[in-house]
Amino acid sequence: MKKIVAKKHLGQNFLQDAEVIERIFDMAEVTPSDWVFEIGPGTGILTFRLVDRVEKLLAIELDHQMVTRLQEQFVDSKSVSILEGNILDIDLKELLEISGFSEHPYKIIANIPYYITAPIIRTLLSLTYQPVSMTLMVQDAVADRLSADPGDMSLLSLMAQYYATVEKKFFVPKEAFDPVPKVNSAVIQITPRRAYDSEEDRKVFRLARAGFSARRKTLANNLSSSLSVSKEEVEAKLVQLGLRVDIRAQALSVADWGNLQKIF
Repeated sequence: MKKIVAKKHLGQNFLQDAEVIERIFDMAEVTPSDWVFEIGPGTGILTFRLVDRVEKLLAIELDHQMVTRLQEQFVDSKSVSILEGNILDIDLKELLEISGFSEHPYKIIANIPYYITAPIIRTLLSLTYQPVSMTLMVQDAVADRLSADPGDMSLLSLMAQYYATVEKKFFVPKEAFDPVPKVNSAVIQITPRRAYDSEEDRKVFRLARAGFSARRKTLANNLSSSLSVSKEEVEAKLVQLGLRVDIRAQALSVADWGNLQKIF
């Protein structure tokens, strides 16, 4: 079979390390009764190992060449569906309903393109039909940001942790991929714990975007300038919540942001 050449514009780096793959399956706690939604199967290195371990496998891939190759190889498999599409553009609610995943617990496993990590995670956390868990390969530095504790929080970590528990599971060296990327990777596990609410989301992240607008400034200064509220009024609200008036956005916990939006 003709060798697959990675497409740089799609951010393709193909996982090659079998030991890493087994660790991913261990972290995801893959069982024979599982339904798995795989995003970006690429050459199918995870797909081929998953098909005999789960009850049903749904995979979506953007690269037409990869899709054709995988569909040909799984043409006789009734438990595998390979679809072509962009995870950020497709109607995932409809896809999950048509495939039956809306009525069955399922897990997401993915080696996602690093250049669109944040949009993909936000899309998945806003799904109407939430997975039991998401086991994702991301850049190592991004894994640290996503799983950060108060003191090192960012808009990205707040976005993920507001809706889910995020754990960095293990480090993956760049040499585990072909072609070898410039950065190391890590496997994270995201476990949804709160249903997406568009109105609540709008309120919380309106504040959060304002709060993180200038990282070196205090939260009071950022909220005052972004929301056209006096600094004194903002400081009074912070004191009401038991927070220091000189606190910075990165020091707030997820619970702090939830409480803050209730009084703004």
